[in-house]
Order: sequence, then structure tokens, then C-alpha cells
Amino acid sequence: MAAKVELTRPTKIELARLKRRHKLAARIQKIVKDRLSILIMEFLQTVKECATVKERQLSEFREAYKALSLASGYHGSVPLEKELLMSEMAIQLSSGMRNVAGVRMPLFEIDTADPVRSAVKDRTETSSLLDHSTELARKCLETIIELAELENSLELLGREINKVKRVNNALEYIVIPSLDVTIKYLTMKFEERDREEVSRLKYVKLLIEKKEAYAF
Repeated sequence: MAAKVELTRPTKIELARLKRRHKLAARIQKIVKDRLSILIMEFLQTVKECATVKERQLSEFREAYKALSLASGYHGSVPLEKELLMSEMAIQLSSGMRNVAGVRMPLFEIDTADPVRSAVKDRTETSSLLDHSTELARKCLETIIELAELENSLELLGREINKVKRVNNALEYIVIPSLDVTIKYLTMKFEERDREEVSRLKYVKLLIEKKEAYAF
């Protein structure tokens, strides 16, 4: 789309003001581009981390399922379900925010918690298979929290990247080209005025010289 000339007063003060606006817009565009580069780099890095965590999550879920299947085969489904219902897992989760190029993203930190505790006093009916499966389940839960943090960060980064892109496109394709065209238009107008003024002064000087020559 062709840039349009801004409707403005054809004065040199206005031309100076437009030149200042152009300089400021160019500086802002550079800042916006730098911020956009940082956001895109962070987005790509988060995508890689998210893919890695998803692969780890699938692996941990497979291991947890195998361990739970072995525990179920050893204890039986009913006693195992009873044991799991009477067990409790203490997990402490701290939440915060981190700032990346002006984007506030969530930060979850899992504190070291106590191992799984059971309300059953008689531990002769349980085995290490159950402890192993519950520990793997704990790791799966921690991975789910980590993945939730990454996916939320991806969503926030994606939104901000789209917003910054719109600002950059507006500066690059609308604001700055419009200022360029307007500045060029006013500059040519003033140059034309100067040429007309010079021609008028030459004509007036010629008339004065002719008048002085006829006077003698």
C-alpha cells in the first residue's frame, strides 16, 4: 500500500517537527525489532524445552504404568487401590513470575517434600513395588507441573510476539513511509518556493536596473 501524505501545515516549523517524529519513530522501531528478536529467541528455546519435557513425560508415564502394573499383579487390584486411597503425598509448590523482555511469565518451583506416607500401620501387606510406583507417580506429577509452566509461557510469548509484530509492521509500513512522503513533499514545496522567490527577486532587480537606466 502506497504511503499517504499527512495533511499538515506547509511551514518549516512543521517540517522540523516531522523530521523529529521521523527520527523518534526510527529509534522506536529499532527498539521494537530488538525486543521482537529477544521474544522469538525465547519462544524457540521454550519450544525446544517443551518438546524435551514432553518426551520425558511420556517415558516417565510408561515407567509408572509398568511399575503400577507389577504392583497390581503382586498385591491385587483391591488391596492396591485401598493402599493408594490411604496414602498421601506431600508436595510443596512455590509460584512466582519472571520477566522476559517485558513479558511476565509464570515460574513454578517444586520444593523438596517428604516421601509418600501411608496410613496403614501394618506394612507387611505392602512391598517395595508400591513404593517404587508411587515415587514414579510423583515424578510424573512434577513433570506435569513443569510442562504446564512451559506451555503457559509459550502462550504468553506467542501473544506478545503477535502484538510486537503488529507494532513493528505499523511503524515499518505505515508510520515511517508516511512521514518520509510528507517530509519529501514539504521539502520539494519549500524548494519550489525558494526558486520562485529567487526568480521574483531577479525580476524585480531587472526592473529596478531598467528603471535606473531610463532615468539617465
